[in-house]
Parts: sequence; C-alpha cells; structure tokens
Amino acid sequence: MQSRRNLIGVFSLLVLVVGIAAALTFVFFTDIKATPTSQETDTYGLNNAGVIAGDYVDSNSVQHGMLLTTLSTLVPKLTTIDRADCVTSPSSTSIAFYAINKSGVAAGWCTNTNSVQIGFTWKNGTFTDITIPGATLVNAIGINDAGDVVGTYVVNGVQHGYLLHNSVLTTLDPPGITSLATCWGINNAGVITCYGTNASGGYSSFTTADKGVTFTPFHDPSEGTLGTAVHQINSNGDIIATVFDASNNRHAVLYHAGQYYDFDDPSGVGTTRGVGLNDSLLMVGRYGSGVYGGVGFQTLAKP
Repeated sequence: MQSRRNLIGVFSLLVLVVGIAAALTFVFFTDIKATPTSQETDTYGLNNAGVIAGDYVDSNSVQHGMLLTTLSTLVPKLTTIDRADCVTSPSSTSIAFYAINKSGVAAGWCTNTNSVQIGFTWKNGTFTDITIPGATLVNAIGINDAGDVVGTYVVNGVQHGYLLHNSVLTTLDPPGITSLATCWGINNAGVITCYGTNASGGYSSFTTADKGVTFTPFHDPSEGTLGTAVHQINSNGDIIATVFDASNNRHAVLYHAGQYYDFDDPSGVGTTRGVGLNDSLLMVGRYGSGVYGGVGFQTLAKP
C-alpha cells in the first residue's frame, strides 16, 4: 500500500525501523518543497535526525543551498545557505549540499565567480574549502560521521573520484571507467560508493571497503544498457541508487539484505531517482525532468 501527502515541505515522520523483513514496501511518499514559492527543490542526502541536504530554486530563479529539518520539528525547518563568492543565477550550477552527518557537517559544492566549481564542508555558518593541487573542479558529495569526505575532482581534463581522510587525499578510479568517475557516499565503516561511465556509454557502479585497493561491482539485475548509478550507503550497508531499465526509463533502487528493490514515486513512474537514505531506511530522491521540472520526494521502506 502506498500513501501520499502533498505538502509545503515534508511532514514530521517519527519512525524506528527494526528487524526489516525480506519483503519491503515503500510508503509515505511525500513531495518536498522548500518554500511555497520555490520552483524546484532537490533532495540529495539525509542523516539519522532526518535533516535533508539539497538545494532549491526560488521564485526569481536563483538557486540556494538547503538544509531541511523534518523529524525533530512539528513544522519543517528550512536553513537557506548561500556564499557571496558563488554565482547564483539560472544559468550556473550554483550551490548545493549533497550530504550531512550526525554533527551537522554538510558536504557540497558551488560555482564561484570565476566559474570554478569548488567543494567544501559547512557547519554553523562556516565553509571549509577542499583544495586539491592542480584541480580545476572539486565536488564534495558524501560525508560520514567521522568527517571523511568523498567526491570528484578534475586534473588535466581527467575526472577522478577521491577520499579525503584526516586531510590525506586518496584518488579512487574504479576499473573500466572511461569518464565521469565519481565517489558519492561513504558510511561509518568507511565503505565508499563510486560510479562512472564505461566504454559503452552506460554507468558502472562499485563499492570499495579498502580505499580503492579493490572494487566490488554493484549493479541491479534489472538494468539495461545504461546501467546503475550508485548513491548513498548507510551504516548498515544498505545502498540507494538509480537504475535505467531496458527502455532507458529511470527508477530508484534500494539494496537491502542482499536484495534489490526497484521503486518509483507514484507521480514519477519511469523518472524516479533514488539518492539519499539513512539508517532507518528513510529515503529521499527526485522525479521528473527538465528545467525546474524536477520534484524532490521522501519515502520510507518498511516490512
């Protein structure tokens, strides 16, 4: 059974998922809208307190970084975060947050006034930039509770995944990737999710538990030629991803207890992207496509 509520923001959902059985259902699908007048709200990651990291586009077509608290408040609480040295116009990639840990440290990136993408972490109003020598692009995408950051960077026109641990950079290049190498998520055990495009033009995804010494392929059995793009991993080893089927339609997929569960937002069948999840299998993502046509959503997996 699926249920839906269309709200400004999201409803407060107090849940504790214990002992998930083999069969899962996806319930409480909820559209997420940062403000009543926002044209688009993108939801990328969330922590166990239900704080969602992402961005939104306001009524003037300006994009803003977003942290949205949902579980601990009766009314969703929006924190809008901007940077004076980042471009916030409709034509730019602008500022966004992709993950947040239990201490409230968020990871993200923006395009600065020199049109350079800079990755950073943020906490309590303070930005800390991630500097990689020679890089013309740095994105910070995942962060765990220890403050380890993963993402992507470009040097000499080649894109690489990376891990930043205790200020030490480790480059992570999954096998068979020809472009767009990206590391997206990292859990508290240090397991990292990475993906990129292969020689056929589709996505290949992997996990690595030893800082890239070995990579384990991750792919949904239902995928077509465009493959699976892996995203966040939680502390239990559950993974959320996006799979392209044989018709190149897009679906969210949750990997849990050794099984893959494909699902769609009821309003976005064939256009659903699964991006973030926490330890209680509360998930966020997006459906739809086009300029300002995407809609953020939240859902819960339960027995």
